[in-house]
Amino acid sequence: MKDTISVLCLVLLVSVLEVAIAKPNSANFIECLHYRTSPKNPVTDAIFTPDNTTTFLSSYLSYTKNKRYSSPNQNLLAIVVAEHVSHVQATVVCAKTNGIQLRTRSGGHDLEALSYISSVPFVILDMHNLRSITIDVPRKKAWVQAGATLGELYVKIKDASKTLAFPAGVCPTVGAGGHISGGGYGNLIRKYGITVDHVVDALLVDVNGKLLNRATMGEDLFWAIRGGGGASFGVILSWKINLVEVPKIMTVFRVNKTLEQGGTDVLYKWQLVSTKFHEDLFIRAWPQVVNGTKHGERTIAVVFYAQFLGRADKLMALLNKNLPGLGLKREDCHEMSWFETTLFWADYPEGTPPSVLLERPTNPGFFKSKSDYVKKPIPKEGFEKLWKKMFEFKHTVWMQMNTYGGVMDRIPANATAYPHRKGNMFKVQYSATWLDASETETTLRLMRELYEVAEPYVSSNPREAFFNYRDIDIGSNPSGETDVDEAKIYGTKYFLGNLKRLMQVKAKYDPENFFKNEQSIPPVRFM
Repeated sequence: MKDTISVLCLVLLVSVLEVAIAKPNSANFIECLHYRTSPKNPVTDAIFTPDNTTTFLSSYLSYTKNKRYSSPNQNLLAIVVAEHVSHVQATVVCAKTNGIQLRTRSGGHDLEALSYISSVPFVILDMHNLRSITIDVPRKKAWVQAGATLGELYVKIKDASKTLAFPAGVCPTVGAGGHISGGGYGNLIRKYGITVDHVVDALLVDVNGKLLNRATMGEDLFWAIRGGGGASFGVILSWKINLVEVPKIMTVFRVNKTLEQGGTDVLYKWQLVSTKFHEDLFIRAWPQVVNGTKHGERTIAVVFYAQFLGRADKLMALLNKNLPGLGLKREDCHEMSWFETTLFWADYPEGTPPSVLLERPTNPGFFKSKSDYVKKPIPKEGFEKLWKKMFEFKHTVWMQMNTYGGVMDRIPANATAYPHRKGNMFKVQYSATWLDASETETTLRLMRELYEVAEPYVSSNPREAFFNYRDIDIGSNPSGETDVDEAKIYGTKYFLGNLKRLMQVKAKYDPENFFKNEQSIPPVRFM
């Protein structure tokens, strides 16, 4: 009898141990955090757990931009809002040693929320309090922490110089950590390329919790985090960037052309000439569904946004010669400083104070995006098929077309991990927004159908995609595992021929694949 009881007790003990191993313990994780951080930089106030529902939910929602993921699931064990580099290091080490997955969030703009959701036990490392920015005007450089927003960076640059800028995106609330690591771009793309083309150093916490810079991480890892996304390799703490020269006065305009005003014809002509313009000129074409002139009528308005590194008279001469159908008038053109253009592109009215770019609004919505690269002109009948599908959407839907050419044609595809360079006419972002969760399924279906309509007119074999416009539809793995064959499907679309090197770098620096998500890079060694 005693033997039987002993065996049963042993079985029960093994079962309890198996459960303990299978279900990571958040208490052990938090105890580890306290052990690995100094009282000089206490981590206590940086930890949020489900035990306090109000503060936990508030912390989660503060940087949750997509309402499709507005409820934290039961797998989220804790949120660490880092206030010191030691908090970042401890979070990495403690998550790894306790078998807990880590997701890192800077600005919360991951379009599929992979920086703050998972189907396995995980913690969020929230970087938004690590937001310091240092501008060095004589050397034309800056250090930017991952949690700083683009708006904060632009204000800092403005305060330091009237002729320096940084070629990043137009959304001021995007976090620098993810935006730069994924190859973020903006309206200076044709003149100066993209963000990663101007990164000269970085601070990164690796899988062992070590703080590395460019010299100590090595050139292969430094190459990978410039366009390959930081989340597969470590936690980006900060970037050192080169600032670029811009004139004191620049010119912008915004002109709408509806279908009734010949919008399709102007758009067709735009794609033929936009990559051939001088690299000082960038024109974005933005077809979107709008209300027509009659009640209940809808139409497509192609909104042309432009930025020119020069005066309006020179821009007028350039456009009237090469794109006369746009009908650009002098009153459409607005001369302003580079910083003022950042307000213009963010759709703030003239006279808006610069401090608006320092705000961090929590205004999430329901949305879905997809992306494409276009290498040959889309025929007019192709645009008309796209318009027909767009009219089926109940709410906002648009296609944002960002022109290439210029310096992008001269930067090799393997200069950084971002590969989409020469040969592209423009990049497309498809996006839809809606108001209620009940409309989600229908809108997602329509987005897939719009993407299918575009297929004959975009890149193929592979159909390329932009990593920062995260799209789970193009391939994904489960949260807790990474199938290499599946990873090659989405990885090839995002990174083209650079994927092989990215997998090799991953195998060297994170061979056990701790840093992973549904679209991360797998560790693969090639002989």
